Parts: sequence; structure tokens; C-alpha cells
Amino acid sequence: MSEQVEMTNPVELSVGGVGGHLFRRLFHLSMAALPIGYYIYGEQIGEAVSLSRDKIVSVLVLTIILVEAIRLKLGLTVFGQREYESRQVSALAWGALSIGLCVLLAPKVGNWDAAYGMPLIMCLVFGDPAMGEARRMGADNKMAFYVGCATCFLVWMGAWYFLSTPLWLALIFAPLCAAAETPRLRYIDDTATMILIPLAAAIVLHPFTGL
Repeated sequence: MSEQVEMTNPVELSVGGVGGHLFRRLFHLSMAALPIGYYIYGEQIGEAVSLSRDKIVSVLVLTIILVEAIRLKLGLTVFGQREYESRQVSALAWGALSIGLCVLLAPKVGNWDAAYGMPLIMCLVFGDPAMGEARRMGADNKMAFYVGCATCFLVWMGAWYFLSTPLWLALIFAPLCAAAETPRLRYIDDTATMILIPLAAAIVLHPFTGL
């Protein structure tokens, strides 16, 4: 059996129909607060709870993994999830794991230590739904890829302006982040591949960036 899965209509498969789909998209966009909270306010938050920001991330990721294991054991889905997520790890859990790994492993350089981690996560937050909605409106995979590239390029341009991320990285990571969304694998969600693949590239390329 192929490890690739077919493209499906996200509205038809969402618990709650159109409302569930919109809630899922809005929740996805709200994840923009996570890298801002970690990189800009993480030390202050950590001081308030007497934990380092990395320990907070680790605790949150472990908690989500535990909750996800219980959810899978019970075969539950909640409003906004896809029906098939009752039988496999959800996009939310994959997203939490990949974002957690990103902030823990991405080299902490640039303004607020966020030169890599912030744009990698923001490409997921904005690029993934942009590509998904492009497909839902009838775009083929090539056009959806172009939409993703444009969205991610704007993210990396913002990182160059605000975070001191080298500008030339936008030329590499905009298409890479978009391409990392396209594999439709059965057991790992594109929410994870869209961060983990570019994260590996960022770690490998970091010694050449001068940061």
C-alpha cells in the first residue's frame, strides 16, 4: 500500500463542517503567538513560574503527547479536527511537537535569538493554510506551491528586517518550506514536515551564515 495519501476536501472531513474548518484555520493562525511568546517574552514568563523557557516548552510538549495518547486510545475527535484523526496522530499534536523541537534546537542567534526559529514557525502558521485554501479554491499543486513560496518569502523578508536573518536565506527557505508541505505521507502530517525538514537544513547551513 502506498505511503502517500490522496488530497481530500478539508471541509467535508472536518468535524463541524464549515464551522469546524474555519475554527481549525483560525486556531492554526493563532499559533503565531507561540514563537512571539517564546522568543520575545519567554524569559519573563519563565521568571514568573520559576522555570526556564526551554523547560516550559518541554513540559507543554510532553503534556500534549500524553493528552494525544489518551485521545487516540479513546478514538476521539474534537471540533475542527478531521475525521481520520481519530485513528492517527493529529495535526495539532504534530504541530506542537515540531514547534517544540524547533524552538529547542534552532540556533539561537539574531534579534531575540529568533533568526531561524521565528520564520520557520511563521512559515507553518501562514504558509500551510495559504496553500490549503489555494487548493480548496481549485488551484493545482503547482499553483499552491507558488502561493506557499510567496507567503514564505514574505515571512523570511520580515525575518531579515526584524530579526537580522541573512537575506539570502529567503531564497533557500521560501521554496523549501513550501515544498516541505507537499508530501502527503500517511503517518506524519505536513504540519510536522513543514518545520522539521527546513529546521534540519537551518542547522546544517548555520555555520555558513556568519550569525
